[in-house]
Amino acid sequence: MKLRDDLQLIYEWIPAGSRVLDLGCGDGELLSALVTYKQCSGYGVEIDTDSVIAAIGRGINVIQADLERGLQVFDDNSFDVIVLSQTIQAMQNTETILRDLTRVAKQAIVSFPNFGYWRNRLQIAFGGHMPVSERMPYQWYNTPNIHWCTLEDFDRLCAKNNIRVLERSVMAGSKRIEKLPNLLGSLAFYRVG
Repeated sequence: MKLRDDLQLIYEWIPAGSRVLDLGCGDGELLSALVTYKQCSGYGVEIDTDSVIAAIGRGINVIQADLERGLQVFDDNSFDVIVLSQTIQAMQNTETILRDLTRVAKQAIVSFPNFGYWRNRLQIAFGGHMPVSERMPYQWYNTPNIHWCTLEDFDRLCAKNNIRVLERSVMAGSKRIEKLPNLLGSLAFYRVG
């Protein structure tokens, strides 16, 4: 089994047999691997019709819904783990969804592009334009990313909402970054509870 690099890290953090809710599940790649190889159960939530069809094709239980409306349909502690992968920066109601994550599950895994990454900083400082990269392939006028967030920003948001950071990992490409993560990491992963 070979997952995308970012999904592989999330996969490793989820214990076998967990009840998982994958928000913005895309084509269901992660949840399919969790069900097949770790005997997890759960649901995906996705708004894009083509992605919903692809997830169903993988045998995933998927709900077509807009996350901006919140997670009120889910009871407290309904899941062991919630995944919100590369979606939080595209949401209007960031604090609401973050609080809902920790209400609905014991733990949440959140990943997002780190806008403090050195290449992003250089594009702004010396190129005079908003960053465009493999992880962020959009121009400023058509990007779904409405909130530019760094590791420090996310740490502060968690602290403000009394959400504990249990673990953090940062990647650049497929490499995990240990030193100067806010500067050298292009993608951040948080496990919170």
